[in-house]
Amino acid sequence: MNESLHTNDFINKAVSQYADMLFRVCFTYLNNVQDAEDIAQDTLLKLVEKQPVFEHEEHQKAWLLRVAVNLCKNRLRSAWYRKKQPLNKNDFLNNIESKNPLTSEEFNVLLAVQKLPLKYRSVIHMFYIEGYSISEISSILKRKESTVGSQLHRARKILKSMLKEDFDE
Repeated sequence: MNESLHTNDFINKAVSQYADMLFRVCFTYLNNVQDAEDIAQDTLLKLVEKQPVFEHEEHQKAWLLRVAVNLCKNRLRSAWYRKKQPLNKNDFLNNIESKNPLTSEEFNVLLAVQKLPLKYRSVIHMFYIEGYSISEISSILKRKESTVGSQLHRARKILKSMLKEDFDE
């Protein structure tokens, strides 16, 4: 990828191609629309600042995800963030609803995924939403493949029980 990182075309392409994905990953970690937008934007700025050279577009996507995850973890560790009152998740869900109307089943699944612990939420998101394989998730999150596989299995099990309760009601 020899495209200059300072051209408007490159920046516009990166934003249009990766902004939504980065926002979704960041929201998965932060559960806050504004913070997710900030971190997604910071991630794209790092791409322009650092100007890394990538062999393939997939390497660029993986690099962006890694940077976004690290920035999210840094935000979660900050004392300021821990004291801050989180916004209602319904803000995000309503935002999604307005862009792409969800069926009630999709909405219930999305709510259930947001209730998962972070370590499960992140692997579910990367596997099902971003389409990464277990080995790719392992590389991006710097976890063993067996750990990612176990977390996916446990997350599915938790989701199954959560959704079973929803549909039984």
